[in-house]
Amino acid sequence: MARETTRTLPAAARLPARSGAPTSLAGARWAARAQFAALGLLSGVWGVHIPTVKQQYGLSEAWLSLLLLTVALGAVLSLLVAGRVIARLGVRRATRLAAILMGSMLTLALQWPALGWMLPSMLLFGAAMSLFDVAINTEGSALEALGSQAIMSNLHGSFSLGGMAGAALAALLIRLHWPAGLQLAAVGLLIACWVSLAARGMLARHPQEAAGEAGAAHFSWPRGRLLVLGLLIFAAMSAEGAMYDWSVLYLKQEVLLPQNQAALGYAAFAGAMAVARLLGDRLRERHAEALLLKVGGGLSALAMSLVLLTGHPAVALLGYALIGAGLALSAPILYNASTRVPGTTRAAAIAAVTSVGYSGFLLGPPLIGALAQGFGLSWALCVVVLGSALLAWGARFVPASSHGG
Repeated sequence: MARETTRTLPAAARLPARSGAPTSLAGARWAARAQFAALGLLSGVWGVHIPTVKQQYGLSEAWLSLLLLTVALGAVLSLLVAGRVIARLGVRRATRLAAILMGSMLTLALQWPALGWMLPSMLLFGAAMSLFDVAINTEGSALEALGSQAIMSNLHGSFSLGGMAGAALAALLIRLHWPAGLQLAAVGLLIACWVSLAARGMLARHPQEAAGEAGAAHFSWPRGRLLVLGLLIFAAMSAEGAMYDWSVLYLKQEVLLPQNQAALGYAAFAGAMAVARLLGDRLRERHAEALLLKVGGGLSALAMSLVLLTGHPAVALLGYALIGAGLALSAPILYNASTRVPGTTRAAAIAAVTSVGYSGFLLGPPLIGALAQGFGLSWALCVVVLGSALLAWGARFVPASSHGG
C-alpha cells in the first residue's frame, strides 16, 4: 500500500474545503479509497443477487441479458454528460448525487411488480454508477498527479476489496435467511450515507477547474490514442463485466453449487483482484505497463479456459482468483493513461475512453445471453477468454508512463 504523507496540497491545488480547512493529500487519498470501496461493495452485492433478480421476475438468460443491457445503456448514456456534470457540480457534489441515485435504485430492485417497471430504474442505476465511476477516477487521477506518486492501482484495489466484502456479506446474509429485498435496501442506505460522509475529505476543487478549463469538459468521441486506449478498456471490461454479471450464475447453474457457495467464487475473483491491485503500484513503478497488461491478459485467458474445460468447483474457484489477478491492473493503467493525452480535462478523457469501454457492457449482456440461450452458459463465457486475449495482444499500444520501467 502506498505510503501516506501529511503534507497539504501544493499552492495551486490547496483549495478550501467547505469546512474552511485545506484538504490534505493524505486525507483526500483515504476519502478516495472509501469511495472506491463503496462502489465495490455495491457491485459485489448486486453481482451476488443477479440470480435472485432472475428468479424474482422469472427471467430466461435472454431476458436477464436485456436487463443487464439496460444497466449498461444507462451507463453509456451517462458518459455523454458526465464531464459536464462534474465540471458544473464539482467532483464532490457529483459523487454524492450519484451515490444517492445508486443506493435508491438498488433498494428498489426487487420491489417492482413486473420487469417493465424495473427496466427504467435499471437505466438510472447504470447512469448513476457510470457518473460515480468517472467522478472517483477523476479524483484519483488528480491525486496521483498532485502527489507525483502512483496510487491508481491502490484505489482500484479498494474497489476490489469492497467487491469481495460485498459478495461475502451477501453470502452471509443469504445463509442467515435475510430477505433479499431487505439486504438490498440496507446496502443501498449504507452506500448513500457512506459516500456522503467520505466526500467531506475529497478535494474541494481540482487544479484544472481552477485554471478555467471547463470548455474542455464537453464529451467528444475518442480519436487517435484515446480511441486505442478505449478499445483496450473495451476488451478488459468485456471480460471483467462478464465475471461480475455471470460468474455466480455459472457456478450455481453449470457447476451446481448452492448460491451461498457460488457467491464465494465472486469473492475469490474480487479478492484476488484486490490483492493484485494493492501491489500494483509497486509493479507499475518497476515494470513497463504494457508488459503488465500482456502478462495479466494472458493469465486471465488461460485461467478461464481451464475453468470452462473442467467445470470442477475447485478449479473454478482457483480460476476465478487467477482471472481477478490477471485483469486487476487493466483499469487503473488504462484510465490513468487516458489522462496523459493532452487537450482535454481528466473527467472528459476518462469519460471518452470509458464510453468505448462501457460498450463492452452494452454488447456483452446480449451476446452472452444469446450464446447461453443457444449453446449454454459455458460456451457464452468464452467472451472472457476472448476479451483477455485481446487485452494481452493490444498491450503493446499503451504509451509508456513516467512510473514504469
